[in-house]
Parts: sequence; structure tokens; C-alpha cells
Amino acid sequence: MTEIGLLAEAGAVLFTNGDKPIASSRVLRRALSYATAFGALIANRPEDASLAEGGVMHEGELAARLGLPGIPAAAETIMAERDLKLAEITGGRLLVDMISAAETLDALKRAKARGVNAAASVNVHHLVLNENDVDGYRTFAKLAPPLRSEEDRRALVDAVASGLIDVIVSGHDPRPAEDKRLPFEEAAFGAVGLETLLPGALSLAHKGEASFNTVLRALTLRPAEILKLPQGRLSKGAPADIIVIDAGAPFKLDSDALKSKSKNSPFDEKLMQGLVQRTFIAGRQVFAR
Repeated sequence: MTEIGLLAEAGAVLFTNGDKPIASSRVLRRALSYATAFGALIANRPEDASLAEGGVMHEGELAARLGLPGIPAAAETIMAERDLKLAEITGGRLLVDMISAAETLDALKRAKARGVNAAASVNVHHLVLNENDVDGYRTFAKLAPPLRSEEDRRALVDAVASGLIDVIVSGHDPRPAEDKRLPFEEAAFGAVGLETLLPGALSLAHKGEASFNTVLRALTLRPAEILKLPQGRLSKGAPADIIVIDAGAPFKLDSDALKSKSKNSPFDEKLMQGLVQRTFIAGRQVFAR
């Protein structure tokens, strides 16, 4: 376990093992317990590694048809149940990171109803795409956690709309072309996401699946509140970190035109809406289209 206290005093706002789930319940319990003294936030990616081992996409009919080993939704739900229970018994602050399965939402809802100090995030790709985007062995859509069924996607969108899921994240996990242009089972998990976060999330508002303000709140204010940062809001005295957007500006995504050195976006060649026109950091303009 890292020096949570010293790092928190130095300004660290979140502690995580990244995309590697904490397998040991004892380690996570100790981290949550220790973090309570500093009000620190612990994030964990819920996945039972032994259940997910060898899987490359969502376990279901499509995986069977493609002849690919699947990752069951239960691998996520089982681990999320454990994490939420540990947060409950320790009183720690927990972020259930990048939920992908509808079953996990039931566990989250019950825990929040019991007063567990838990928040949750979702990758924007899981709100817009589903397992069918992997059909044809499209490695650009090979993500961790995997894209799941349309029923799962709809449940995640409803959870964002209701506020059950607090934060929409980019899922930015760039991979070099040589790691993605391989047979599906051998290709790396991950995709670029920073440049497509805004238009991807705004598609929920354009389709009427969630309100415009709800989407923006999950991208800005709510993560700032969870991280206890002053950004993410338009208010007197707050940092003047502002973007000016044209929410309806249409474009067709060309992965080759992305600024990222990695070009592997699952949104490649999709029609999208929403472009940033100007960006200000601390009141100073740093970008203009």
C-alpha cells in the first residue's frame, strides 16, 4: 500500500491501481480504512481476474458465433459487490471505476440506498457502442472492460440519466497500431478517447437518452465534486477553466486526423456532433478552432 497520508497532504486526490483490479480483499480493506483518516478517494476497477482470464470480449451469443472466449458480466458484478461491501464496513470513499454491466448497477443502487459512500464512473464508449461493434473482429473496439450487450448499454445510459452513475470518463487508453492490427485474440485492449469524449457523450443528449445538462454535469461538475476540486463549474471565484462548444456541429470522425499519436478509435468513420471552439485555462485562451 502506498503512502496515502503523505500523498494526500501533498495534493493527491485519488488513489488507484489503474486498470489492474485489486485482487486481495485484505489489501483493499486496509486501503479504504487508512484512507478514511484523510478523506481520500480509493478507485478500483471491478473484475474478478480468474473469471475474466483468457476472455477477449463480452461473453454471449456473439462471442460464441465468432469463436472468441468471453468475459462474463458476473466477473464485474462479483467484484463490485465485494468492493461496495468493503466500503460499507470501513466507511471509506470508493469509486467503482468504469462500470459496464447492468447487473453491477443493481449492486450499486442497493449500496447507495444503504448510505455507502460510493460513486461510479462509466466509459463513454460503453454508453454509445455495444458488443455488435466488435463484429467483424474489429480490434479498435476491443476494450477493457469489454463492450457488452445493447441491454447493458441502455441500462448504463439510464443510470447516467438518473444520476446513479456519477461520472462519464474518456476511457483513454492509447495503443500503438502494431498492437491493434493483429488477430482479435492477440490484439491489445484499449482505445484513444480524449478527443471523442465530448461528442460521444453529447450523442446521448442528441438522441434524447439523457438531458444536455445531465451529460455536462457528469463530465464536469460531478467529477470535480468527487475529487474535491474547485474546477468544473461556472461560479464566482472558481478557476476560469472553460470550453466554448458548438454542440450541434456535425463531423465524420477520421481516426487518422486525431491529435493523439495512437489512432485506434472505435468511433472511426462514425457521424458525430459537438466540437470545441475555444479553450481557456485559468482565464487564458490556449486553443481556438
